[in-house]
Amino acid sequence: MELTAYFMENTLLSSFFFILAPFFLWLITYKYYNTKKNLPPGPPQLPIIGNLHQMGKKPHVSTAIFAKKYGPLISLRLGSQQLVVASSSQAAMEILKTQDRHLSGRIMPDSFQVFPKYDGLVWAPDCNEHWKILRALSRVEIFSAKAIEAQSNLRNEKLAQMLDFLNITEGKVVKIEEVVFTTLFNTMSNILFSKDFLDLNGDNTNAHWLKKALQKTLENSMIPNVGDFFPIVRGLDLQGLRKDTLKQLNDVSSFTGILIKERRDQRASLKVIKDVVVTEEKDFLDHLLDKNFTDIQINILVQELFIAGTDTVVSTTEWAMAELLKNKEIMKKVQEELKREINSNSSIMKFDFSKLTYFNACIKETLRLHPVVPLLIPRRAVETCEVMGYTIPQNSQIWVNIWEISRDPKVWDEPNIFKPERFIGSHLNYTGHDFEFTPFGGGRRMCPGLLSGIKGLETILASLILGFDWVLPHGEDPANLDMNEHFGVVLQKEKPLELIFKRRE
Repeated sequence: MELTAYFMENTLLSSFFFILAPFFLWLITYKYYNTKKNLPPGPPQLPIIGNLHQMGKKPHVSTAIFAKKYGPLISLRLGSQQLVVASSSQAAMEILKTQDRHLSGRIMPDSFQVFPKYDGLVWAPDCNEHWKILRALSRVEIFSAKAIEAQSNLRNEKLAQMLDFLNITEGKVVKIEEVVFTTLFNTMSNILFSKDFLDLNGDNTNAHWLKKALQKTLENSMIPNVGDFFPIVRGLDLQGLRKDTLKQLNDVSSFTGILIKERRDQRASLKVIKDVVVTEEKDFLDHLLDKNFTDIQINILVQELFIAGTDTVVSTTEWAMAELLKNKEIMKKVQEELKREINSNSSIMKFDFSKLTYFNACIKETLRLHPVVPLLIPRRAVETCEVMGYTIPQNSQIWVNIWEISRDPKVWDEPNIFKPERFIGSHLNYTGHDFEFTPFGGGRRMCPGLLSGIKGLETILASLILGFDWVLPHGEDPANLDMNEHFGVVLQKEKPLELIFKRRE
């Protein structure tokens, strides 16, 4: 829902807003009159709302248009919130590297502020000691190369279950988004809790309310929220987003809370037994309990890991499959390389995907054209600093428009065309050092799950290409496939990809 549409549909809120308009106007004028000195350029602003009316449903596109007119670093105002947007590799480098220490905070959406103290990994306001502990623990136990190697049997098992499901449903229309999501979600639930949470057949007693609750939480964080733009009314929760988010998180916590309590009781009973030798491998919950994390801290982190560890890979897999369907010659080259390099008798989880030059180029090109998080997750200026000769005031919100940077015609030849060949022989990688191609961000706030996400993407996509021919329902022509985007924290296809999978001998 767009903010302007919301105001139009809610007459009570509109009346309340305009009654307080004179006060807002005075507050904004007083607050920003002296802080506009040396801000980056930007479009004219209206009283009270600033540039809110110009953002639209696709702010990554809106801000890219502004950048073409006002430059690679622009300033906007969303209500009382100062926003700075970077839309070039140079601006991204200064934010993610040069001034990373000053610009590594977070502005947590009002809808997420449902806990007295938010001790999470993604939305933590500052890179404090607790955040550093969480990041280090997550990296070592879940996202490191060693951890991924230890997870290979688990990942292979979940991959096999996905392929078995597709074999059973041969000839039927399948929403690839749902199949991949369930596979990745169960992989993560086993890493965290040593058990499946969802069922590919959809008859699990937990059903898919768990998935819907987490996705609704993510959706709430992206809905334009009056409380974010005008903090004076934040406590009223006028759109009910905080209330709804609390309900969703409580629903998930009620489920995971039972598992946490069972594990605490189990560990307590083991302590009573003297000289007991525990040989079972620890999952991530055990490591969190070893560190004396509270139930609330565990639930916050677990929910962040579920959201970050599934939707990003699901979205990229879907975009990659859509692009390969549309480009038959590219698909043919990928199929030939996979058949030539991967031994069908070996586990795909053990395969060294760095050998697949063209396949990797396709993944990079997908991430360039359809970046996972088009504006990265917004940062906050912890201190006032200077970027490209302009002043970034303390507490400004910072967007890095990866979507626009990945389409810069000064860097990319034919930037709107899917052309994997551009990465053949290129040094560009997604490790956060090449700022013209940083789909996972950079600096302190770079995605800690990069290796894990790429591994999941490689194995799922390669398995689907090797095992099946993909056919669109009703004999549709892949050349006419709908490639429109739906903006969110994760950039998704507006129309989910539906396919019929035919086994390939």
